[in-house]
Amino acid sequence: MSLDEARRALVARQGPGARYDAADAPAEMLHLARTGTAYFARFLNRLADRELYAALRPSGETAAHVICAVSYQARGIARQGEAIAAGNTVPPLYDNEDDTRVKIELGATLPARALRHLFDHTAVHLNVVWRDLTGDGWRTEAPGEDGVWRPFSDSARMRACFIWAAAFDLNNGARKRDIPAALAAAKCSEFAVSNGIPT
Repeated sequence: MSLDEARRALVARQGPGARYDAADAPAEMLHLARTGTAYFARFLNRLADRELYAALRPSGETAAHVICAVSYQARGIARQGEAIAAGNTVPPLYDNEDDTRVKIELGATLPARALRHLFDHTAVHLNVVWRDLTGDGWRTEAPGEDGVWRPFSDSARMRACFIWAAAFDLNNGARKRDIPAALAAAKCSEFAVSNGIPT
């Protein structure tokens, strides 16, 4: 089933009153970001609470760190989308690199239940912001993780790359063959540094 066919089937199932992405939204990248979120959640849910705090690599990074990085990225993108929708100045994705690192280190000490709620809440919040954004909003420029201003539509590509790579960072079963072919065309630099996964 194609993406267009799946969308039509969804509209038919949900009926009148449901809300959908704007016609100008980057449908393919949003689909990759949303399926990536589900893929990440699958491997997160396989981890026992105690495993969230076990070191994944010599640097000491844990699954809790990965959860916080994914969640704070979602929060930053959602904050930008809300500013665009309100006609306000678009903020940077993160306050600054040092503050973000401190927040992740602090967040990684949260109880397991709070970490899981953080991921769930920020993922849903971002999805709602994307769904409600108008076509003009998608064309508004916003600074990305590198500080370069691009159309906000690029946030879907950025999120798709980040969330798929993060699933591999959990190091508990994500497989290269699961990566969608369309993601290869998204020029995801994250895969070059995530567990040696090739671009």
